[in-house]
Amino acid sequence: MSTQDGIKIWSFTGKMKVLHLSWIAFFITFVVWFNHAPLLAVIGSSLGLTASEIKTLLILNVALTIPARVIIGMLTDKYGPRLTYSLLLGICSIPCFMFAMANSFEQAAIARFLLGFIGAGFVIGIRMVSEWFPANELGTAEGIYGGWGNFGSAAAAMSLPGIALFFGGDDGWRYAIGLSGLLSLVFSFIWYFNVNDTPKGSTYFKPKQTGAMEVTSKGDFFLLLIAKLPMYAALVLLTWKLSPAGVDLLSETGAQIAYCALILLYLLEVKQTYKVNRQVFKEEVPEAHRYKFRQVVVLNVLYFATFGSELAVISMLPLFFSEVFSLDMVYAGMLASLYAFMNLMSRPGGGWISDKFGRKKTLLILTAGLAFGYLAMSAIDNTWPLFVAVLAAMACSFFVQAGEGAVFAAVPLIKRRLTGQIAGMTGAYGNVGAVVYLTVLSMVSYQTFFLVIAGTAVLGFTALLFMEEPSGTITEVREDGTIELINVSGH
Repeated sequence: MSTQDGIKIWSFTGKMKVLHLSWIAFFITFVVWFNHAPLLAVIGSSLGLTASEIKTLLILNVALTIPARVIIGMLTDKYGPRLTYSLLLGICSIPCFMFAMANSFEQAAIARFLLGFIGAGFVIGIRMVSEWFPANELGTAEGIYGGWGNFGSAAAAMSLPGIALFFGGDDGWRYAIGLSGLLSLVFSFIWYFNVNDTPKGSTYFKPKQTGAMEVTSKGDFFLLLIAKLPMYAALVLLTWKLSPAGVDLLSETGAQIAYCALILLYLLEVKQTYKVNRQVFKEEVPEAHRYKFRQVVVLNVLYFATFGSELAVISMLPLFFSEVFSLDMVYAGMLASLYAFMNLMSRPGGGWISDKFGRKKTLLILTAGLAFGYLAMSAIDNTWPLFVAVLAAMACSFFVQAGEGAVFAAVPLIKRRLTGQIAGMTGAYGNVGAVVYLTVLSMVSYQTFFLVIAGTAVLGFTALLFMEEPSGTITEVREDGTIELINVSGH
């Protein structure tokens, strides 16, 4: 595969065909994952939901994505992106149809909870794109994949209300949601019959063992166990939110069972991680096969602050604009969608800058911009001219989404055969961030909420100082025992 032919956006052959099909698959997962958001008012009145039940649906929608991204990352590394994406798109159309046919809050809640799984599709394409593009184009290619696919949530907001109106009547929203499920089902076949896991003649490297992430030193083993804790903490937080202390969807007993299950699950995971990695306690891993897990931890923290804040801000921005500037919700929603609209260029832009100037330097600049952006947003009040407030939100959004692009420009360069799992863990941290920020928002003012995000960005900047610029090669072993060196120097 030549690395000289660059990225030709209008081409639909070879690696570009794979890139286009990948972002379309991701785009569809986002349309389905957020298909309820623009129709919430209609769905609420149709099913007779209270305000707290509607908020619960929003939280349930992102709950399952935390473990799902980790599980899907493992399945992708083991079975390849072609089969994994196809099955995810096909199977997740079922809860989508369930939601379209729901007649009660309970039915809607179960369907939304299960639909959290489709939010894990992102991870699959990260591995797929990394198989087809060389290191010096990878940031740009992953940025296009992430940014254009992410636009699915904005596309759902723009198109689904119109589709619901076209069908009309009380059930218009059901047809709109059902159609997005049908789209997912049809594309699962298109995907399967049009892509391959790797270019012709390339090896698809699989982890030696599945069931837990491989590490290559004792210190990294303990670091991995610590890095797992925030994901469980976010699920504990969700359980608390659903318990009688929160929205009362779970009974006190149900909540206690959930807490115990999470503790048990963590202990099981510790056991499984030891099983996969017990070798590191017996002998040292040869230098050529090592990778530093702290690189993954740094990217986790950054994705917590970037994608976590994006998901949270997209959820609250329409309300923020309408309350601070006394606007009607439709107008406020349109202004707020400009924040998501930035994805089309910002995320590929972050990846491209990363390819040109290096991963670490790019991330340092973007994270600093992110901190200042949210600091500026915390100062917005009704004395500001509206257009300045919108510009501040868009500038902040640029740093957020370019930062996401730069994070995923670095993810595939750590350890090729573990790319799905690393992407899964980093992606899950984005959802952990969303859960934490949305919970913070339910307790504090908008100003404090933006300051908290700025604070975590400063934390991310500090963590970045410990990251090393990916350079040289990654060593992988082919099935016949021969060695392949994969170049990871981006520029």
